Amino acid sequence: MEDSTISIIGIIIASILMFIVPLVLIADRSDDISHLTVQTLTAQFVDNIIKHGKITNEDYGRYISSLSSTGNTYDIEIEIKILDENTAQRETNNDTNAGIGQNSYYSIYTSQIEEKLAETQPDLSNPTNSLNKTGQLILKEGDVISVTAKNSSKTLSQTLKSIYYNIKGEDLHIIAGASTGTIAVNGAI
Repeated sequence: MEDSTISIIGIIIASILMFIVPLVLIADRSDDISHLTVQTLTAQFVDNIIKHGKITNEDYGRYISSLSSTGNTYDIEIEIKILDENTAQRETNNDTNAGIGQNSYYSIYTSQIEEKLAETQPDLSNPTNSLNKTGQLILKEGDVISVTAKNSSKTLSQTLKSIYYNIKGEDLHIIAGASTGTIAVNGAI
């Protein structure tokens, strides 16, 4: 009787080692690749904005579809800190140091950016087409952009690890990519 229970326990341990461990390792590898892809895509998206000084609807759509190619869904958070130069105060003050410390920033966020990318304006060059999607947000030198993408769907690895993390009391590992930069050129040029 003891030999049969030991044999059953041995079979269970062997099946865990043969099937579950490789499954967890492959799922982890897939998450690592997705994480690297998301980080790379986010950095490329921000670098493109920094170089051109504008966000276009096409670039944003391409970024979202590229993220979707990893097989996960993502929550994208964009913050743009727009440089608000207080030129009126600088011009009225005759002090030579008047420009130092006079600049301030105000922020716009993802929903506001998406609204601006979807705005329409009259197309004056083509009178037959009354509306033309501009599909771009022009930025200027000195503006700061920050983009973060975090997965909102659970991957196989996250599902398997959630049992362990719930027992240990830690947060679940997420796939995320983040990038920040200062706009280098005026986008209106």
